[in-house]
Amino acid sequence: MTIRTRFAPSPTGYLHVGGVRTALFSWLFARKHGGTFILRIEDTDLERSTAESVNAILEGMTWLGLEYDEGPFYQTRRFDRYGAVIDDLLDKGLAYRCDCSRQRLDDLRDEAMKRKEKPRYDGHCRNRQVDQDDPHVVRFRNPDDGVVVVDDLVRGKVAFHNEELDDLIIRRTDGSPTYNFTVVVDDSDMEITHVVRGDDHLANTPRQINILRALGIDPPRYAHLPMILGGDGARLSKRHGAVSVMQYMENGFLPEALLNYLVRLGWSHGDQEVFTIDEMIQLFEIEDVNKAPSTFNDEKLLWLNQHYIKESDPLHIAHLLSPHMGRLGIDPSQGADLIDVVKAQQERAKTLVEMADISQFVYKDFDAFDPAAAKKHLRPVVRQPLEHMKQALTEQNEWTRELLHDLVEKVSSDLGVKMGKVAQPLRVAVVGRAASPGIDETLFLVGKEASLRRIDLALEFIRQREASA
Repeated sequence: MTIRTRFAPSPTGYLHVGGVRTALFSWLFARKHGGTFILRIEDTDLERSTAESVNAILEGMTWLGLEYDEGPFYQTRRFDRYGAVIDDLLDKGLAYRCDCSRQRLDDLRDEAMKRKEKPRYDGHCRNRQVDQDDPHVVRFRNPDDGVVVVDDLVRGKVAFHNEELDDLIIRRTDGSPTYNFTVVVDDSDMEITHVVRGDDHLANTPRQINILRALGIDPPRYAHLPMILGGDGARLSKRHGAVSVMQYMENGFLPEALLNYLVRLGWSHGDQEVFTIDEMIQLFEIEDVNKAPSTFNDEKLLWLNQHYIKESDPLHIAHLLSPHMGRLGIDPSQGADLIDVVKAQQERAKTLVEMADISQFVYKDFDAFDPAAAKKHLRPVVRQPLEHMKQALTEQNEWTRELLHDLVEKVSSDLGVKMGKVAQPLRVAVVGRAASPGIDETLFLVGKEASLRRIDLALEFIRQREASA
């Protein structure tokens, strides 16, 4: 049997991290078993589905590298197929038309609630003849008795009594099919063998199995993933922060860091924390997914992101960093090689946004010196070391890290002071603050012209400070 899995989001909003984890587990299961991974857009909610949301899903999948083998398939393009199946169920007496009013249904619900029972349709129209030209819905004739056992790959066997399930609406009054029905037809037509989805869908599963059996189709295997919680124990939502996958990209996270973090939300392999994609595929077992909910930990994700920034190929990081530089109005081609900047900053940043921010000095002058750094390091006593450095740098024709290091060391020796007494004021002069890569690396990246220009500004700052003293 060829394994066929699917990720089937509804385009009614952003692609959230819970959906991404579902997609990842489904993708890993297919990849591990040499199967096929399908993307299906479940856009039958015509009022809430938007093209922007579809684009967000496609963009998110591309950014994460979760490539799909078939699709995307859109349910709104399959209405004729759904209609044909519903008509067939009607012809076979497996579905029926229902014209119960909203008021009658509300009354049924209210009465059930008063009895503290689960609201369910009472089958009033099961044996009535409803004119197909009158407003009506179509309901699936659910079995009256028996038990549906879901042999879930994560949760084990879960039993549902048919007497607790009512006759599900499969076609609305406007003629549009409902979610539980379209999913069944799609999973059948697309020959899905394994359905990996959130456990909020578990209650839908017995209904879908009954429809599949009515169609004479063997149900797929199901794996219902536990929910993801926020730090407060509530289900992860917008109020917990960046739950949209593309927001994580905007915030400077690497796709491999996010995937690595999400694979550990509910699944583990011993004490291993860091997994390459190849390791995930090799080691992942759907049966090892925990039944209990997982808690999203922002600090752990940040730690992983920092790890990947440190350990990844600088060329890869530079590629991902470039758009973040662009958002700061910086064209990385106009200045130091961005790969050199990444190498200098890899140990110093937890996100690409942070790396872009602390690297601005390489490409453009700053507006003002950091007040604390200037107060401590741009005092009158450093005017002489800065003037000596300016002279030495002006005369320096070859601009290499090694020679720049030797130059700072020589000026320090000539003045009879420790290297830090020269390097730190020089750093503040060139960078605008007290933190940067090594002074030789900093000067190399900034370049001769900009370094000298900024030293002049620092000297003027010191002169003004002296004048006001």
